[in-house]
Amino acid sequence: MDGYVLLMLPALILVIFSGFPVALAMMGVSLVFGLIRYGDAAVYLFAMEIHDVAGNYVLASIPLFVFMGSLLESTGIAERLFRGIHVWTHKVPGGLAVGTVLMGVVFAMSSGVVGATETVIGLLALPIMLSYGYNKSLISGTVCAGGSLGTAIPPSVVVIILAPVVEVSVGRLFAGILFPGLLMALTFILYIMARAIIDPSSAPRHASEVESLTLLEKLTITISGLLPPIFLIFTVLGTILLGWATPTEAAACGAVGTLFLALLARNLKLHFLWRAMKTTLSVSTMILTILVAGHIFSGVFVALGGVRLTQDLIQTANVGPWTVLAIILFIAFIGGFVLDLVSVVLILVPIAVPIIADSGFDLIWFSVLFLIVLQTGYLSPPMAPSIFYLRAIAPPEIKLSHMFRGVVPFIAAQVFCLVLVLVFPEVAIWLPNAIFAN
Repeated sequence: MDGYVLLMLPALILVIFSGFPVALAMMGVSLVFGLIRYGDAAVYLFAMEIHDVAGNYVLASIPLFVFMGSLLESTGIAERLFRGIHVWTHKVPGGLAVGTVLMGVVFAMSSGVVGATETVIGLLALPIMLSYGYNKSLISGTVCAGGSLGTAIPPSVVVIILAPVVEVSVGRLFAGILFPGLLMALTFILYIMARAIIDPSSAPRHASEVESLTLLEKLTITISGLLPPIFLIFTVLGTILLGWATPTEAAACGAVGTLFLALLARNLKLHFLWRAMKTTLSVSTMILTILVAGHIFSGVFVALGGVRLTQDLIQTANVGPWTVLAIILFIAFIGGFVLDLVSVVLILVPIAVPIIADSGFDLIWFSVLFLIVLQTGYLSPPMAPSIFYLRAIAPPEIKLSHMFRGVVPFIAAQVFCLVLVLVFPEVAIWLPNAIFAN
């Protein structure tokens, strides 16, 4: 076991910041360090890691979930969902912002793709909240936070990638993150309502056209808006948690169900389908390429004895398990706003899991903490990916300063949820233990 293996991480960071794509950086660093130790035999290690990824049945669900999100974005289902929620939230303090978060929850549970969720709810909610005179920082924070819930609420693509790396079942991790994800959404809503009550000018209430609707009309709008996403949520998440389908089977059913719903809504047009297929190909290729590169990097790191050397260094430093956990989560937080979420998972988790397991921590609980920290980093300036998504769709009157100020209270809400899960692990582990007791 050679100490130079610990130079792999600094070398990787240096290559990434020099401008190389993450996947190429991981492959290149792995190749150099593998050749130094094993020579030409390193190529066989590469081939083994690629074979492991290619043979992972669960990963076949990724393009299916991406396809679902892309099609939902194009076919008007999200627009009807937003109207169906707004019918009942328009009288609540900060009703439009509350409805935006709720839409983020439902859309996240329907598709599991973070970027698609934020883009859709931003395009729908931004113009309406601006026309009602909502505070621009509140608008920005709401769209970023509501759109980012796809990281933590199943069926999240990040969870599908994380579970095999941690070596836990996708179904158990879906169950573990469900309550914390909904808890985050609840804290977002409570903050919005409190701010609207304390400072009504930040979320003005105006007469809405839905106030003139009869109860029957409201129910009709609600059912037509909510029924399709609820159908998808049961088809995907419900079948997984009930043990009726594997994640890949559920994703396939969800993709077919999305096509069926688009057909019923008479929105299954050829150009929508073609655009969804192109988006699916592009996003899935990016994710799976990074996934292969991450497996190669972690495989070389483990083969060179990097994990054992890291554990020996921790034991020599006499650092307690809680300190180790705090360091790992802090590194995940920093990585969350510098790298894409998939890269953080594949670079850090293979190194961290053996250390966490040796410390006696529950791996589902650790995974939930890791996901919450990733989502917090996803929102955190100055490199917040969620803000870059918002900038792409925001009108000129919403400045970068509004976005930076707007996300701060939602970051605080996520930190509060992180502390709750740290102090009360049952929030994360009760449901998977109850569902998968046998």
